[in-house]
Amino acid sequence: MNQSWMSAPIPAPSIRRMEGARLRQEQLTKPRGSLGRLEELAIRLAGLQDREFPSVDRVRVVVFAGDHGVTAAGISAYPQSVTVEMIRNFSSGGAAISVLARNLGATLEVVDVGTIRDPGPLPGVVSCRAGAGTQDFRTQPAMTTESLRIAFRAGAEAAKRAVASGCDLFIGGEMGIGNSTSAAALASALTHKAPSLLAGPGTGLNAKGVARKVEVIEEALDHHQHSLNTPVEALLSLGGFEIAALIGAFIVSAQHRVPILVDGYIVSVAALVATRLRADLAPWLLFSHESAEPGHRVVLEALNGSALLDLGLRLGEASGSAVALPLLRLACTLHREMATFAEAGISEG
Repeated sequence: MNQSWMSAPIPAPSIRRMEGARLRQEQLTKPRGSLGRLEELAIRLAGLQDREFPSVDRVRVVVFAGDHGVTAAGISAYPQSVTVEMIRNFSSGGAAISVLARNLGATLEVVDVGTIRDPGPLPGVVSCRAGAGTQDFRTQPAMTTESLRIAFRAGAEAAKRAVASGCDLFIGGEMGIGNSTSAAALASALTHKAPSLLAGPGTGLNAKGVARKVEVIEEALDHHQHSLNTPVEALLSLGGFEIAALIGAFIVSAQHRVPILVDGYIVSVAALVATRLRADLAPWLLFSHESAEPGHRVVLEALNGSALLDLGLRLGEASGSAVALPLLRLACTLHREMATFAEAGISEG
């Protein structure tokens, strides 16, 4: 699997810019540290973007969609046809992320990485299909080496388009019936935590449905127990096309010095796999919110990540990142526009 772009260097954040931003924060008209994590965000973004005054005005949201063969095991409250139907909803502007992106002035792109049916040409939808959904990973690998390569490339190319558009921030989202089961299985394989700690209601399963999901994941982990030694093996065995695409997009975004605002559970699992492939990706990940999915906290801990919000969200499709975006924008605005003690003629403490 030739993925030479994946090994291209990822720059480190600029220590000089971070030190300059920290010094400015100490000079602004407020007690030191009184704006808490808003100060931390401004300092981190300054280092990531290598700018004196960071900005997240130009934002690209990319939602990757793919279907999952494991849906045949009865692990979702919705039928698999919903994935294609939601792609049409994204395209027509009726989905939550469509509304959020529109109101935030963010550009939204949808990438079909492999739904069970090809939705055909749609406005705002890019087709880069790795197949008609993954295989049922209870008894066989979810994908082939070639389909994983295509999914990686779909994400990489989406990130390149985002970079070419001049975006300041990349937000990745996902859509795919069954993908919380794939994410939980991957998280279990990578963290060595029990599926019962990582599987949740997803699209709205009751307790019996969650128990069934745990049973399916345990069956898959047992079947693939000798093929989970590397992140790539885990992806081939248990992953989803949209999860693989997110990994490719994150790596390429960081390579081009574009910070990434990570969405909820499934996107965080993609981030976890990505950091296992490229440890130097970690500084480029900002975590928007803690999902209501119980496994998300486990994954955030594995990533050493701290979420900005906890609103009980579990929709996916990048909605949590979109809701958190104004916090990043306010952090940048405060950093840029507040007066220093000297400028305001106020005595320092």
